[in-house]
Amino acid sequence: MTRFAFLLAGSALLATPALAQTASGTQPTLFRAAEMAATAKEATAYPLFNAELKRVRREVDKAIKAGVVVPVPKDPGGGYTHEQHKRNYTAIYGAGLLFRITGEQRYADFARAELLEYARLYPTLGNHPAASDQRPGRLFWQSLNDAVWAVYAVQGYDAIRESLSAADRATIDDKVFRPMASFLSAGQAEEFDQIHNHATWACAAVGMIGYTLRDKDFVEVALKGLKRDGKFGFLAQIDQLFSPDGYYVEGPYYQRYAMLPFVLFARFIEANQPEQKIFQHRDGVLLKAIRTSIQTTYDGFFFPFNDAMPDKSLKTDELYQSVAIGYEVTKDPALLSIAQWQGRTVLTPDGLMVARDLAAGKARPFPFASQFLSDGPKGEMGGLAIMRSGPTDTDQVLVAKNAAMGMGHGHFDKLNWILYDNGHAIVTDYGAARFLNVESKDGGRYLKENETWAKQTVAHNTLVVNETSNFGGKWKVGDKLAPKQLFWASTPQATVSTAEMTGAYPGVRYRRTLIQLPVDGIESPMIVDLLDVTGDKPATYDLPLHYAGQITAIGFPLQSNTAERPVLGKANGYQHIWVDATGTPTEANGAVTWINDNRFYTYRMLAPAGASVILGESGANDPRFNLRREPLLIERVTNATNAQFVNLLEPHGNYDAGEEKTTASNSRVKGFTHVRTSDADVITIRLADGRAITLAIAFSADANAAHSATVDGRKLDWKGHFARFDTGKGN
Repeated sequence: MTRFAFLLAGSALLATPALAQTASGTQPTLFRAAEMAATAKEATAYPLFNAELKRVRREVDKAIKAGVVVPVPKDPGGGYTHEQHKRNYTAIYGAGLLFRITGEQRYADFARAELLEYARLYPTLGNHPAASDQRPGRLFWQSLNDAVWAVYAVQGYDAIRESLSAADRATIDDKVFRPMASFLSAGQAEEFDQIHNHATWACAAVGMIGYTLRDKDFVEVALKGLKRDGKFGFLAQIDQLFSPDGYYVEGPYYQRYAMLPFVLFARFIEANQPEQKIFQHRDGVLLKAIRTSIQTTYDGFFFPFNDAMPDKSLKTDELYQSVAIGYEVTKDPALLSIAQWQGRTVLTPDGLMVARDLAAGKARPFPFASQFLSDGPKGEMGGLAIMRSGPTDTDQVLVAKNAAMGMGHGHFDKLNWILYDNGHAIVTDYGAARFLNVESKDGGRYLKENETWAKQTVAHNTLVVNETSNFGGKWKVGDKLAPKQLFWASTPQATVSTAEMTGAYPGVRYRRTLIQLPVDGIESPMIVDLLDVTGDKPATYDLPLHYAGQITAIGFPLQSNTAERPVLGKANGYQHIWVDATGTPTEANGAVTWINDNRFYTYRMLAPAGASVILGESGANDPRFNLRREPLLIERVTNATNAQFVNLLEPHGNYDAGEEKTTASNSRVKGFTHVRTSDADVITIRLADGRAITLAIAFSADANAAHSATVDGRKLDWKGHFARFDTGKGN
């Protein structure tokens, strides 16, 4: 055994009785004295942990130098008082850990002084003055932030509580944490007894306070809800917010955010009530959720579905904690490679184990892979189809969002898709209209444009009917309906997803097949997109594509708006679209090429007969410049009952700015055709080098059904939903 005195709490506490305590009831409930006895000198043995020790020291020493500053709450997100209370909970947490690691009394003294000042302030507070449409907190404008404060601060308190006098403990217990736990639970019953990430944070805060104060009532309420019947509370949230694959209902961005209270509170439960077997609950769904969080990233950044910020990556405290705790429980060496990429760990025994095993060379590559992640507590609400061209997180990835609504943070984008290639987002999703914690932008709250643009269907890459959004823009209606995943397969020939949506629009059913198609000699796989729409009456069908890049070529004539810039519509997101040009492509010339970084992308359209194409940009009717200006194109067909949109996206070529050299800037596709037979769609891609690739997509998803079609005099026979036929050179 190493001389390093950290021992992991979970493994050391397997015999600990429920809510165990010392005679005085003050010993830390998570990281106990025997496990947290290492000296600062010993803590420098492993580079990653040593770096974190230095970082936390710098931050806490800076806070100590600034003195105890606990202002009366006043500001919304991003404002001075908001940010100061955030700094305080981080400092209390860090000081507690430093005290346990180094034994330096000054850290305990600082955390004590901070908490005693909160004991003076907290009893005087009512609802936060900047609260708006959110559940008001007391320290912060929304009670969610109060719960976050408690989750961090109670860990720092847990670490120093044993060192305090009985009087100080009683003051902090009874004037900070006990009333805070009461406020976050019974004091906000409608917020606490629900299934949502806000309630997850509140349950974690109340439960961790309960363990620290040895208050069984708080623990019981946190686990089972205010009525203690299990309909709400932490265990119900694990059961209802995650699918069997560990996919979180609100999407990857909020999965990142919610993971911290889930895994931290689970860590407390494991340390104090191991008989709960919390990490084995629901077939280990919390551990699956850690891996799923990682799988829903490209180059470390989360897929920006729903109310997401595009700049959030695995380099965030939620995932530092999740990776460390997940590794302690599973010893999965693939998690070490993620910690290595993060370049950070946490100042806990779990973080020490990560640093120690990284230093020992135990890391293995994380297995990024094509997979279908089901959504819904039973896996019955569609899901996320992730198609990767290779085993690393920087290989091309196509994501079909065939998932559930995602509650109030969900967007109206059934059967949406995005694409990353060559290190960049190519087919994009706007995510949220928000400047997080930027006070000048509505206090860091979601902007009104989040409702008028970001959530609306036209802001995404999916079908819009009559310039309206899915479910009439009502998320509670959308929460009851989800796409049906009809087919999923990943083979060396192609990765294929087919899903269907009924109920997003009255009388309209639409089915979408997305294919990631590797082709020898092409830089990255092509993407084939088949959208089939069936309606009960004539309508206008729009199919937007939001792309990142600069147009270099357009195959069809345009009518450009050079003297003025008209707006496309009046509502449902259309009021935010400038129209730059329109055109009417034919089967022969329906192509747009753009460049992103050093690679070209040609988007070929086989739109319905008579369809037009609108080239535009977001940002109209935005007087406060809240929206990003991003390009889009829309394929539009009017007065149609049924329609098929068939599209092909081809990555190709290279532009070398240093050498001033361009290669293969023209598409390698010579022809692109679509034929509909009695029971299948057949798409043929003809390449300039003479090769041809034919894709057959049957209407039926039955794997055993036999199909036959004759296209251009050639008979095709196959079994199942999808088949690929290659002809020409090399075949």
